[in-house]
Amino acid sequence: MRDAFVRAILGLARADDRIFLITGDLGFGVLTEYWTTFPAQFVNAGVAEQNMTGLATGLALDGRTVFTYSIANFPTLRCLEQIRNDAAYHDADVKVVAVGGGFSYGALGMSHHATEDIAALRAIPNVTVVVPGTVWEAERATESLVAHRGTCYLRLDKSHGEEPADPPPFEIGRARRLREGTDATIIAAGGILREAQEAADMLADERIMCRVISMHTIKPLDLTEVKAACRETGAVLTLEEHGAEGGLGSAVAEACMDCGVWPRRGARLALRAGFSSIVGSQSYLRTQYGLDKHAVVRAVRQLLKTPQSK
Repeated sequence: MRDAFVRAILGLARADDRIFLITGDLGFGVLTEYWTTFPAQFVNAGVAEQNMTGLATGLALDGRTVFTYSIANFPTLRCLEQIRNDAAYHDADVKVVAVGGGFSYGALGMSHHATEDIAALRAIPNVTVVVPGTVWEAERATESLVAHRGTCYLRLDKSHGEEPADPPPFEIGRARRLREGTDATIIAAGGILREAQEAADMLADERIMCRVISMHTIKPLDLTEVKAACRETGAVLTLEEHGAEGGLGSAVAEACMDCGVWPRRGARLALRAGFSSIVGSQSYLRTQYGLDKHAVVRAVRQLLKTPQSK
């Protein structure tokens, strides 16, 4: 996803000299082509993410579209005040980009595990939250955020799901239905979409047909797709590489309450262990915390055994 972002922003900067990129002292090698090609549209702010966000806001208020770029929690949790007071309050055209969502940097420990970022950013007014699930979505999201004015959060992942042969279009605020099914719906956000897709394949072998949705935009949430999942399928399961509080599952549950539409059966798969006290690869941590394809299969099976809500 990171490389898809770089491809997209290179194209955007060529077409529009108002595009600006600020990095928090990383991206060496990855961003080299960008900063050598567009030195007047780039700043390395150093290990000073709060200053980076303030600088981005000033540039945005002067007419630029500014992307800030750093690892996981550093462009988000470290500078929430600047995102809130400087960028979002002024509806500035600042696009906060985090590489390494969820457990992408799993071996570096909890300081690099981004498992509260979605909850924090979606709670701030005027902030659009985009969590692409595939490489193609990451590239399209980067392009779309330029046209989508205002402060946005783009959460990129090391892993990624697979695009179907005939992919549906990408639009901010509109989920993408990647697989049809009526027995259950699996709604996923981010690269963990791959686990949902592989689980759907395994369940299909048991003749359990799952609808798979990439909910790439968590704010604003696609209420139409959520309501359709509740009404048309036998169960709804949300899947995210994020804490259980305030992320995708919370957003879907809130949407159901606001719309007065309830799934026949429902559950959320998310991190419930608090801070991760172990380290390892992203796939290892998913298995350890019950977020891999096998956990999804077990959850769907259990949901379909549960009596329907009235």
